[in-house]
Amino acid sequence: MDQKQVLKQMMDFNKTSFDNSFNAMVMIQDQAEKMVNMMLEQATWMPEEGRKVILNWAESYKTGRETFKNSVDENFKKVEEFFGTAGKPKK
Repeated sequence: MDQKQVLKQMMDFNKTSFDNSFNAMVMIQDQAEKMVNMMLEQATWMPEEGRKVILNWAESYKTGRETFKNSVDENFKKVEEFFGTAGKPKK
């Protein structure tokens, strides 16, 4: 089997593994966020400033998660492009 093909299959496997793990993590985080939101609705003792801090923290977490996912996807795309052009003569 061609080395390029083996490496491409490895990268495809790694991308699939990453995507599945990331999606599982997102589901867990989304569930945790729902639980926190329910707690905030029932916690009448918590001041509004505290609620805002927690909600901002959750939003920052989501933003960081999406930034990370976009970065990983972009780098996987670069690797796919590399394997698509590897072995082809340069012009």
